[in-house]
Amino acid sequence: MAQAQLAARIDIRVKRAIEKTCETRGLKIGRFVENALIDKLEELADLEDIKKIRREPTRPLAEVIRDLGLDGEI
Repeated sequence: MAQAQLAARIDIRVKRAIEKTCETRGLKIGRFVENALIDKLEELADLEDIKKIRREPTRPLAEVIRDLGLDGEI
């Protein structure tokens, strides 16, 4: 996988917390930061999906149960 360098200015307290956490847990800082960024990107993508889903039409539960052939089983 190709790699690129990323530089950002962050609060010194955040940097120290990252360093301490990585040292304590035996993690590499680069991997820790990359995983955190991936998690955030996935979270933002999920939020977009939720916005789309909220606009979808809904159906009454009784109708869904009937369509699944589960009448009287619940």
